[in-house]
Amino acid sequence: MTDLGIPGAESGSEGLGIKLPAFAPLRYVLEDRRPAYERRYNQDVAGAGGGASVFRQLDREESLTALLRVNLLKRMESSVHAFALTIGRQLEVVEALIARIDAHDDSVTAPSIDDLDDDDPAFDQLGVGRSVRVLLSDADLVRWRQDLAEDRDRLARLHAQAESVTAERDAKLADLKELTAAKLAEPFNPGNSKLLVFTAFADTAAYLYEELRADYPRYMALVTGSGRNKTTHPKITSDLGSILTAFAPRARSRPEALSDEEEIDLIIATDCISEGQNLQDCDCVVNYDIHWNPVRIVQRFGRIDRLGSPNAVIKLVNFWPNMDLDTYIGLERSVSGKMMLLDVSATGEENLIEAQAGDQMNDLEYRRQQLETLQSRVVDLEDLSSGVSITDLTLNDLRLDLARLSPDQREVLSKQLLGTYSPIFASDDFPPGALFVLRAATPSAERSIAKGDPLFPHALIYVGGKGHIILPHSQPKRMLDLLRLAAATPADRQAEAWLCFDAETKGGDAMETWQALLAAAIRGVTGKAEERAVESLFTSGGIEGAGGESGLDDWEVVCWLAILPPV
Repeated sequence: MTDLGIPGAESGSEGLGIKLPAFAPLRYVLEDRRPAYERRYNQDVAGAGGGASVFRQLDREESLTALLRVNLLKRMESSVHAFALTIGRQLEVVEALIARIDAHDDSVTAPSIDDLDDDDPAFDQLGVGRSVRVLLSDADLVRWRQDLAEDRDRLARLHAQAESVTAERDAKLADLKELTAAKLAEPFNPGNSKLLVFTAFADTAAYLYEELRADYPRYMALVTGSGRNKTTHPKITSDLGSILTAFAPRARSRPEALSDEEEIDLIIATDCISEGQNLQDCDCVVNYDIHWNPVRIVQRFGRIDRLGSPNAVIKLVNFWPNMDLDTYIGLERSVSGKMMLLDVSATGEENLIEAQAGDQMNDLEYRRQQLETLQSRVVDLEDLSSGVSITDLTLNDLRLDLARLSPDQREVLSKQLLGTYSPIFASDDFPPGALFVLRAATPSAERSIAKGDPLFPHALIYVGGKGHIILPHSQPKRMLDLLRLAAATPADRQAEAWLCFDAETKGGDAMETWQALLAAAIRGVTGKAEERAVESLFTSGGIEGAGGESGLDDWEVVCWLAILPPV
């Protein structure tokens, strides 16, 4: 990791000495005006045991500034380039706010905050902020500007130091260049020069791509999932499927017509491809920065550590920060107690760090042990199963996929008929069977789905060819990831699957096999409901009712995937 010479940076986020006052406007509201802002922005919520509590916006802002400081250090760990960009953006925000304060005319009588709606144009002239608006006349502008000026000076100094570390002086980048050169000179497996580099930040990925492309003698690509994919291959478009197929033609069944086309040997990517991709043509993964969650590291490695790999040797290379591991984990500990912020300001539903009390899943000491283990050896995903972070169980990445759809694409989806289906051939990721997306159509069926299920009233379930449950409906993310993977099936392979399916079902007239699997799927959903009802007898919080009898008529098949035995 490049040393910027920042005193105290190695001891935690506070070592940066940045107060980030631009992101905490309520901190500077005058005492006699504060009650009006508390009435406007504080939120009453139900507390434990049926009581009530208050989420104070001021506390949320203080937590946000703590998170921003930690993010600065995470970006500095990733690359000096990403750190400089973030510092520069924050410096622009500070300078713009100072200009607003300097231009404020305190001789103008401002209205009361109680008399203004959030979309009142008066805020644009007399106040600052977006979701939280503060009138400049209600703030202690002298103290606020003083803190802003101090932050501006510190940020400017940090920005100048970061900018001075050019690519030629970046020791971490030099190590990566040395690794890529060594991989080309002495492949781990004969003839295999492929390398997959992961980083958490798109800015870092773009920086590495630009700095490596000039000297790297083979074709390479950048994959960030944000529409900024690039490749040096002149015959390959920048879409994800084309890049990954050129990188791993064997694993992704590249058409024979393209077999003579030169391949991509180096991909620099963010975590947009850390799940659901078969890239086992490659034999080395590099983690250019370390994710908070050790499971994410293993997931990245899982792109190449898969059944069907032709490589006798596969390697994982981690770039660890040059700080004591306890200090590194301390960055998370320093804000974990304040993470209630994310419950309200992010999704309003999930806390990204804290889980229920006593949940080993988020125990920091356990996380430290996992990271220490990864420093010395690679662990199977099963070994880390009890340490999976709640962030890996959310559907945020899939929601982002949906958000990226154009209005026309959304309209096409809305017009899809119920029961839409498609066949594919079984593979390492897809055992033979069927994956159903169901929707509860009656109250009886709705009772089969757990309270608070994020997909309610829908349920996904993967049934094997003999009617056994491969993935229960309590694991929707894994199945959604599989559906995403199935959508990348090559067109020629898809056409073969349709021919086999039509022959087996006599053009759709003989569907008894798939009807039996659908019945098994519905039994699998309702059976889980009965299990929850039994378990609730022995837990506090009341008894949960069973799903009741529900059959084929109680469910709608939104869509389904037929997984045929390979031919």
